[in-house]
Amino acid sequence: MSDLAQNGEFWIEIDGESVRAAAGTPLGQLLERRGGLSMPCGGMGRCGKCRVLLSGQASPPEEAELRLLSEEERKKGVRLACRVRLEGPCRVRLLREEAPEILLETGREPAGNRIFPPLFKKLGAAVDIGTTTLAASLYDESGRIAQAGLANPQASFGADVISRIEKSLSGEGQALAASVVQGIECLLEELADRAGRRAAAIDAVVITGNTAMLYLLTRRNPQALSRAPFAADWLAGEWMEAKDLGFASLNAKVYLPPCISAFVGADITTALLATDMGRDDRVRMLADIGTNGEVVLQKGGRLLCCSTAAGPAFEGAGLSMGMQGRPGAISHVEWNGSDFAVQVIGNVPASGICGSGVIDAVNALRESGQMDETGYLEEGEAYLTDRVKLTQEDIRKVQLAKSAVCAGMKAMLDWSDTKTEELSELLVAGGFGSSVNLENAAAIGLILPLAPSSIRVCGNAALTGAAMLLTGEKGTGEACRLVQKAETVNLAANPVFQEAYIEGMYF
Repeated sequence: MSDLAQNGEFWIEIDGESVRAAAGTPLGQLLERRGGLSMPCGGMGRCGKCRVLLSGQASPPEEAELRLLSEEERKKGVRLACRVRLEGPCRVRLLREEAPEILLETGREPAGNRIFPPLFKKLGAAVDIGTTTLAASLYDESGRIAQAGLANPQASFGADVISRIEKSLSGEGQALAASVVQGIECLLEELADRAGRRAAAIDAVVITGNTAMLYLLTRRNPQALSRAPFAADWLAGEWMEAKDLGFASLNAKVYLPPCISAFVGADITTALLATDMGRDDRVRMLADIGTNGEVVLQKGGRLLCCSTAAGPAFEGAGLSMGMQGRPGAISHVEWNGSDFAVQVIGNVPASGICGSGVIDAVNALRESGQMDETGYLEEGEAYLTDRVKLTQEDIRKVQLAKSAVCAGMKAMLDWSDTKTEELSELLVAGGFGSSVNLENAAAIGLILPLAPSSIRVCGNAALTGAAMLLTGEKGTGEACRLVQKAETVNLAANPVFQEAYIEGMYF
């Protein structure tokens, strides 16, 4: 008998890699330690996002798997990792989500008007580390040649920034960094494969993200971000070597754009670059609707910034059947007077709902009378198709998210003594891309009620701005000047924000 067997252990294969395990080991726990598995519900068997393909000796399917997995999936050997206990040798393959389609829409691509030399020589990449998702684009001298996206692997450590900071402070900082580095490497490999290139040829990468994401990427102690006065002791804006960040297969220089403050990160800096904020005297507002909802108001030569904890409801995460914008996601919903009419990405059977669909669905529920102004669902849940539904808990999460974002907008107007009608333009950025119905967004109270002609959707502006730095359309000096110009407004004790937040809970 081998030493392994004597110790009650055995080998399992995960995506071709041999890993030692013991009988009774929870598969989800093992994969979480390894990195690359997303469990937004914390391994409670509620979200169904930790699907794996498994063959070998393991515990039988639990009730959660029978409920969340189709019969066809179960026949193929699909399991929920969080509900599986290993009983002997087996083979596991992670079922990675398809690259999101809507997430990557940028609204404006770098126009090729190079003012500065590109940061890369042969091949370069721009990466946006979102709290919920990763998005990346690959460029050569001709322009963009590939794009891809996936769920942020750090989600297995917690769905929000605060929980990940706590994990880092409790000794898991190295694992957090390794997981996101692995995710970015997977993305860059995929980009190179799509373009028929070698990832090893990438010689420069611009990585943007909120302040906490860049702290965790660089293995910095985030304690300064976790307690008052919440003053970051590092704001990026520097070059690093990929190997120093832990990239195993990337021999490139990496530029991390400067952050504005602890709560307003480099992703807003690059979004400001992409939208030409700070370059004229108009009264304009940028709202980046993501897990951390940031708002920037441009007025009188100033850039006033704030951050609100919106949550990932509009990024296809955190909802019972939420998903990113990929085939199978409901992207639009209408109430036709007797039933819901839905549009599904890829014209395939609906399997979930993405951000733009959530906005439409909530408004359709309101119009149909199935949901009242407080968000109460008469039946406790509402089916949009025979398979896809929104629950009461989903509606509550949408309420929290949309209320936080719009309250942030109203608080910024009050702070600067600006009336809504003074805004010449509202720029809406976020993971739901350019397909969002602005009238519905305003109807449910997500954005300010402006004329559609005054609102422009600019998709993933953070990624666009990172790409502009990479290609030379924008310079690192301009990024630094924007940061120096920006002022962060603390909403914690702002009475207007508190009042607007409570009012915003209504539909």
